[in-house]
Amino acid sequence: MGAIERSGFIFEPEYSVINQNGAIHVYHQGKLVEELKFSFDGDAPDPSFTERLIDHYCEKHGIE
Repeated sequence: MGAIERSGFIFEPEYSVINQNGAIHVYHQGKLVEELKFSFDGDAPDPSFTERLIDHYCEKHGIE
């Protein structure tokens, strides 16, 4: 999964299969705003899970 853009915010997911964890780095105007950490099972996080994390973040912060 690559970077996702929403209303000027860039969400860049990354994960480690070995550690079974990941993070979504949130950028605005080229600056890191926040890191959303998560854990998962299997070979990779479910793309719909990362989408839901991003949706929740956007709703919480009023990003359309």
